[in-house]
Amino acid sequence: MYRDIASNKRKTFLFMTGFLLFVIALGWVFSMALDTPGILYIAVIFSTVQAFVSYYYSDKITLAISGAKEVKKADSPELYRVVENLSITAGLPMPRVYIIEDSAPNAFATGRDPQHAVVCVTTGILQKLDKVELEGVIAHELSHVGNYDIRLMTVIVVLVGVVVLMSDFFIRISFWGGGDDDRDSGQLGIILMVLGIVLALLSPLFASLIQLAISRKREFLADANGALLTRYPEGLARALEKISVDPVPLKKANKATAHLYITNPMKEHKGTSRGWFAGLFNTHPPVEERIAKLRQMIS
Repeated sequence: MYRDIASNKRKTFLFMTGFLLFVIALGWVFSMALDTPGILYIAVIFSTVQAFVSYYYSDKITLAISGAKEVKKADSPELYRVVENLSITAGLPMPRVYIIEDSAPNAFATGRDPQHAVVCVTTGILQKLDKVELEGVIAHELSHVGNYDIRLMTVIVVLVGVVVLMSDFFIRISFWGGGDDDRDSGQLGIILMVLGIVLALLSPLFASLIQLAISRKREFLADANGALLTRYPEGLARALEKISVDPVPLKKANKATAHLYITNPMKEHKGTSRGWFAGLFNTHPPVEERIAKLRQMIS
């Protein structure tokens, strides 16, 4: 378990470092091609404002979209006790607890930090999982809280936003004939302009792929941390098995919030992986791979 945790942390750090270098390099190419240093600054400002709003209000928006309702201990004592006990074990503040009235089994955590965290489960998960399986799921979600995954993904959203805005700005300026005409007439200027156009078209895709790769690594990390928290990896492995094969679709599932759930709630993404290329666009690692890693921890 400790080996898997360390490995996933290293991979996340490498992805983040690569992402930052990618954004800086992209800004340099666009600025050189158009002789307009302000491109990077404008993109950063707009993306930061957008991320600021998302950072402070994303939990409220997510809960509203999902149709979740807050519950107290008297409303769902067993669920509340599980969350409370595991929060104490993890050394985390007690998060608010929400329930979605939906027979599809699933769960997610949100909130910008442990002091403002929310753990949300569907009624389906309460009905279809036994206690140790439910504990595995809650431990996974609390691991997201403890690992500050929501904060990390907010930073990633900023970086993706910077890339998209820079690319859009570059294409518009190029189309309108922006940049220094004398500079662009030289061979270097032409090369930089062609390179800039290629990067402007492809970089939003690359940025999204990096974002999804980081999201998948955080799922592996939360699995390992959750197993460490309960000291029973089989509980989470069994829960993932039940959730992944359940045929009932989550009624309020949508692509904007799909990455938050313990497994992808979009019915068309359930089941086996459709190849390595298709897997690049998944918000979650293949469930079979997650289960296999959890069961390797037992042996």
